[in-house]
Amino acid sequence: MAIERGPDLARRILVEDGRPLPLGATVSPDGINFSIFSRHATGVTLVLFPEQAEWREERARRASGGGPDEPLPPPVAEIHLDPEVHRTGDIWHVFIRGLEPRFNYAWRADGPFRPRPDGLRFNRHKLLLDPYARALEGPFDWDSLDLLAYEPGPLPDDMTWSTADSTPRMARCVILDDRADWEGDRPLGVPLKDSIIYELHVRGFTRHPSSGVEHPGTFRGLIEKIPHLRALGITAVELMPICEFNESENVCRDPVTGERLRNYWGYSSIAFFAPKASYAADGRRAGAVREFQELVKALHRAGIEVILDVVFNHTAEGDQFGPTLSFRGLDNPIYYMLAEDRRFYRNFSGCGNTINCNHPFVREFVLDCLRYWVIDMHVDGFRFDLASILGRAQDGSVLANPPLIERIAEDPILSKTKIIAEAWDAAGLFQVGSFPGTRWAEWNAHFRDDVRRFVRGDPELVPAIATRIAGSSDLYEHGGRQPYHSINFMTSHDGFTLADLVAYNRKHNDRNGEGNRDGHDANWSWNCGVEGPTQDPSIIALRRKQAKDFFAILMVSQGVPMILMGDEVLRTQRGNNNAYCQDNETSWFDWRACDENADFLRFARLAIAFRRAHPILRRERFFSAPEDDHPAEIAWHGLKLDEPDWSPESHWIAFHLAGKASADPEAEEDSDLYIILNAHWEDQIFELPPPPAGLRWHRVADTSFPSPRDFIEPGSEEPLADAETYHAAPRSSVILIAKP
Repeated sequence: MAIERGPDLARRILVEDGRPLPLGATVSPDGINFSIFSRHATGVTLVLFPEQAEWREERARRASGGGPDEPLPPPVAEIHLDPEVHRTGDIWHVFIRGLEPRFNYAWRADGPFRPRPDGLRFNRHKLLLDPYARALEGPFDWDSLDLLAYEPGPLPDDMTWSTADSTPRMARCVILDDRADWEGDRPLGVPLKDSIIYELHVRGFTRHPSSGVEHPGTFRGLIEKIPHLRALGITAVELMPICEFNESENVCRDPVTGERLRNYWGYSSIAFFAPKASYAADGRRAGAVREFQELVKALHRAGIEVILDVVFNHTAEGDQFGPTLSFRGLDNPIYYMLAEDRRFYRNFSGCGNTINCNHPFVREFVLDCLRYWVIDMHVDGFRFDLASILGRAQDGSVLANPPLIERIAEDPILSKTKIIAEAWDAAGLFQVGSFPGTRWAEWNAHFRDDVRRFVRGDPELVPAIATRIAGSSDLYEHGGRQPYHSINFMTSHDGFTLADLVAYNRKHNDRNGEGNRDGHDANWSWNCGVEGPTQDPSIIALRRKQAKDFFAILMVSQGVPMILMGDEVLRTQRGNNNAYCQDNETSWFDWRACDENADFLRFARLAIAFRRAHPILRRERFFSAPEDDHPAEIAWHGLKLDEPDWSPESHWIAFHLAGKASADPEAEEDSDLYIILNAHWEDQIFELPPPPAGLRWHRVADTSFPSPRDFIEPGSEEPLADAETYHAAPRSSVILIAKP
């Protein structure tokens, strides 16, 4: 062991053996233990820095300048670990007695730079982040060539080892020693069947000037907007990635302005334990950690759970030409799936590399990370981006019983959390309905596509729409799962918004700088006659009605509804269906829409409240067949009673939910509901079933009516004058309830 560059510090500290576990930096009253994994390194160095604020204060005292763009301070010490003393198995460790947690740190790893044949990419000149770092501090200049581990040549073979020191350009790991005061905060434990999920982007939710918050684009800004979420009635927010990511990795430019575009969405994590520093209003040391904890407490007090969108399928280090930031420089063939030619990476993520999720150590890393967010940050669940990658072996093949997926489902710490899979990957593996394990819920892409096609008027959709409304038993019942394992959605961050779904036939991604080649082509959308903005009042009215149809169907379907940020006020992205790089008004929530589209916001709030008020819409089990001792729980009808039209030419379906007919003795009793969906472009007259004795049908909602009659306040439902038939307008949805 040797210490460089730190004679003053060396006199104040004592370097001891340390312990291999826990990994990361662990504070004790006597000092700090550091521990990191690397199987193939021949040497490891701990690099210590003063915290950024302390360094800038010192420079100010010396009147030597130092503005906000000043590089971070140089190391105060580099401690080279002796493998005979500071290594246990594949873990390198050291205890620094007397070291205070106000210091920052990073690592260097030495070893062979031998991409072929071994896949090794060690380079002692590159500063590396600790994969277990709880917070980062720095300039985050992650697109600098100084971070490359090699000097690139014309071909991958033509590489020379780079001696450029990345220290001036790299972020540093923060040592955390403070514990949050959770003020008695506990998990809310909302049953999945009762959940209503709202997907949002932390920055985009309040970044627009119209948000009116004190701290736009931050965790604190989101806290200021909790009243909107609470009034809407959702039960959980699903936060798009909030772990540290490389927002500078995008090389495209806006073809109109020439401006460099950014990674706005954040699906490019590099520090999986660390909340993003730029999402904090407090730029001081580890401000993001404290503010995220305050956000969780505030949401829980409002009765709203927190689900994190996590990206364990790839990292910000990219392909063989990407920067060396952490995992690549610590142990490239352990952390990543490498191709047969080990210079290259298997790319099942579509982002350059694929995390080697089912390597035993990497599995433990993922589990440690999830446990941290549950134990230390109190989150309630996770949505796993491109989750099918979690089921691939180290050679990329699909595993029959993926150990990581099973471990996540069975981990005792995670047992009460919500786990949601995006059950596909970028290499064509599509597992909706067949994702391994009975605990996992899934984003149901079949629900999205079938309902979109039905509402726009495609033929041959009635059987599919009935299956989706009833909870997608074709996908989930055979595997032992229930309706609530289907996460139903019309829109998500990836694709059109609800407003654009009814205003555009095709994507308009030209401003992404990729020649409109990016984004999905199969959107199943309909512009109602005119592409994009229009002043035609008839088209505007039709688009509004279609949007209400989508929202109504989402709320009366079995399964768990998910709403995209801003859909409740018809937020538009002007036809961009892949706004990953648009950190601007294209993606931000424009809060003026709350007034401009107040009628639609009212409709959305009442539709959500109606779902929450009726347990018959939130069933725990699939509908059972009628038996002698109880009537049908659901009965399908067409224009005539008991005659559903399953033909290819049909564009309508009606169904009767019997509130007291459940064979489940634990099911809550409810009112009878009758729901009519007319996706045809002409009026249709539907026969009505007789309501239960002593009751009559009342209109709750009809999307063809103007506000406020499109959705009626509870207690004011309108009794029908005609008890035998209902005249459904073209392209409309109707909800009736049986009441005295």
